[in-house]
Formats: sequence, structure tokens, C-alpha cells
Amino acid sequence: MFLIGFLAMPVLATQGKVEEFMLDNGMKVIVQPDHRAPVVVSQLWYKVGSSYELPGTTGVSHVLEHMMFKGTKNVGPDEFSRIIAALGGSENAFTGGDYTAYFETLSKQHLERALELEADRMRNLQLDEKEFQREVAVVREERRLRTDDNPNGLLWEQFNAVAWRVSPYRNPIIGWMHDLETMTIADLQQWYEQWYSPDNAILVVVGDVQPLEVLALAKKYFEPLPALKRTGYRERPEPEQKGITRLTVNVPAEQPILFMGYKSPAMVEVRKPWEAYALVVLNSILGEGDSSRLSSRVVREQKLAVSAGSSYDAFSRLSGMLVLQAIPAAGVDLQTLETALREQIADLQNELISKEELQRVVNQTVAKKVFARDSMFHQAMLIGMREANGYDWKTLDQELQHIRKVTPRQVQEVARRYLVDARLTVAMLEPEKAAAEGEMKP
Repeated sequence: MFLIGFLAMPVLATQGKVEEFMLDNGMKVIVQPDHRAPVVVSQLWYKVGSSYELPGTTGVSHVLEHMMFKGTKNVGPDEFSRIIAALGGSENAFTGGDYTAYFETLSKQHLERALELEADRMRNLQLDEKEFQREVAVVREERRLRTDDNPNGLLWEQFNAVAWRVSPYRNPIIGWMHDLETMTIADLQQWYEQWYSPDNAILVVVGDVQPLEVLALAKKYFEPLPALKRTGYRERPEPEQKGITRLTVNVPAEQPILFMGYKSPAMVEVRKPWEAYALVVLNSILGEGDSSRLSSRVVREQKLAVSAGSSYDAFSRLSGMLVLQAIPAAGVDLQTLETALREQIADLQNELISKEELQRVVNQTVAKKVFARDSMFHQAMLIGMREANGYDWKTLDQELQHIRKVTPRQVQEVARRYLVDARLTVAMLEPEKAAAEGEMKP
């Protein structure tokens, strides 16, 4: 434990207290001072993403993200990016399942200009038909490259679409191709007017700043913008699964792939809060890093896979899955690999992990989270994601305390409760040979 404290000191010693403010229009402002360099990271998070989209409109959050750079009443198309670049900064944006975020990294004296530009496009975006047609074509091509022509991306999309019957996590973030082909500029206008307002936004600023100075700038540029009265978001709860769901994807590919997803509650739905932290530790034991059981046993000892790992998010807006992913070694079929992964899960269910293994994993998990805070950008990301998903940013510090309290019995209990067949979806990508393979060319 001394090591963790030692590692954290260089970062934490330069950080001030996180300050949180609420503007009169409902916009939240969170500031993390970090005085290591005269740099500032500004991130504006909107609480809307692909999991908010209804059937027929998938991809609208992502396309709108592209169009946010295409001009307002005051700033011409692509001028936003040119202004930030001229100031020596960088900017970009990203869309997720539960949020859309826009960010700038630049010298601290230019923060005011960045906030002025963000406030302008929050309510003054002008959607041009020609720009829209150009950008939606870019997104369709992006989809072809990342999903349609990418076996791993295609399997992941099919896996989620089949695993979730109702949950909006079945929506691909980039959107289904048909929806992208039939999308109209009116769809984007409606989405923009519905979700892009200060009361649905979080401003996160990390860097060489004073919180009250950031608050003054936020009030100057964002507080004049009115809040919107929007209809409540209607949740679509996932029905209980009754048995294993299986799917097979056959496409031309270099190698087979295996996904195994167990529906697992996020913090928002766990019976008791410790369960989510126990699942975090379980995931680390099972499939995070070279010392995890999947890597050490299935990859290196048994030599059944060339890679194997797992993932789980305790703080997603809706409950998700603990997912295992593996690529078999040459000559190993997917069924054999699935059996090997199941054996590792059975071990966690049948035998208590040792205190030594638990301590090692807890130390690694805590160290990973501490190191993540070394980056100003990642500090802002951690705060923004937590807040956009409906949790308090203060849980970032509380999380480390709770992880340290997880016991071997708790890890076993969540393995028995949640890593069961009634919650499992198995997806296999079995490569098919190209139709013309082996044929003589004319």
C-alpha cells in the first residue's frame, strides 16, 4: 500500500481541490486545478448518446457531433477548428453510448476563447444541407471501415444487437447503415433542439486555472443561454434472459474470435453497492493485464489462445455486461476455447481466491486508476464520464476505498450470482473463405 501512496504523490501534490458550481440555468461546472504546466483542458459533456436514440434514428448523435464543427450564426464552417489551431491548441469530439463530448487543449490564457466558441455552438448551430450530405457520407464510410469491413467490429455489433432484446445498448454508436442512408437534416435539428442546452450539459475544466475565474467565464458565456423544458427520457428495461443466447457470424476474416458476455449490473442496479466493486475486482482477476488468469493460464500455460481478456464497467448509465474476448491459437477451435474460459469462471465460483492474489489485483487496480490521473485530459475524462452517466464525480475517490475492502468471499459470491448461463450470450466469428479463393485467375 505504501507503493500506491508513493506513486500518487507527484500528481496529487500539484492538484488543488476540485470545485463544483451550478449556474442559474442548470448547467454544472466542475474545475480541477492542476498547476504542473500552463495548460488547460476544457471538456463540454452533453448527456445524450446512442443509448438515447429510438429505432430509425440510430447514429443521429454521432452525425450531429460532426455537424457541430460546420458553423453557427457567428462562426463559419470549420472555422472553430481553425481558430483553436491558430491559438496553438487542439480540439476534437467523441460520441458514446451515454454522452457526447467536445474538448479543447490549449494554453491557459486562451480558455476564454474556447468557452466563448462552445457557448456559441450550444444554441446557434446552423445546419446546412450541403454540409450535412457531405458529413453523413463521411460517417457512412466510417461505418464501412470500422464495422462492415472489420470482422471484429462486425462481431461486436452483432453481439450487442442479439444480447440485448430491449436495452438501448443494442444500438451501434455509429448507427445502422439504413438509418444513416435515410437520415435527414430535420432529424439532426430536432435532436439538437431537444438535447443541446445548458441544463443538459457539464463543463469540466482541468489545468492551470483558479476555479472562481473559470466560474466567472462560465457565467459570462453560458449563463445567458436558456434552459429547455424537455420531456422525460423513457427507460426501456431489459427483460430477464432465460438461457444461453448463441450467435455465429460467418464473414471473410484472418482469424476466429470469441465473445462471451454475462449481463451484470452496474452500480445503478446492484442489490448492494459492494457487488459492483467485487465485480470490478473479479474482472481484474479474470482478464485485465498480463498477470490475469486468462492471460497467464489460457494464453501462456495452456496455449489455447493468442490473446484473452475481459472488461466490465461498474459506472455505466445502464447495466451492461462483463465481457470475455479471446482469439484462439492456431489449431484450436472456438468450442475448445469457450470451455477453457468457462473453466476459469468455474474456478472463481468454486474456490476462494487467495488473499495474496486479491491484494496483488487490488494494488494493480488502484495503481492503474492513480496513474490515469497523471494526464490532465484523462482527469477531465474521468470526471465527465462519471457525471454524464448520472453519478457524482466524488465516487472516483470513494471507488478506491471500496475496492480495497473487497473480500475473497464477495468475489466468489458475485461470480456465482452473475456469471451464470441464464445471463450469458456467446458470439463466435468463424471465418469463411472467399468464394474465389484457390481458383485460377483468368
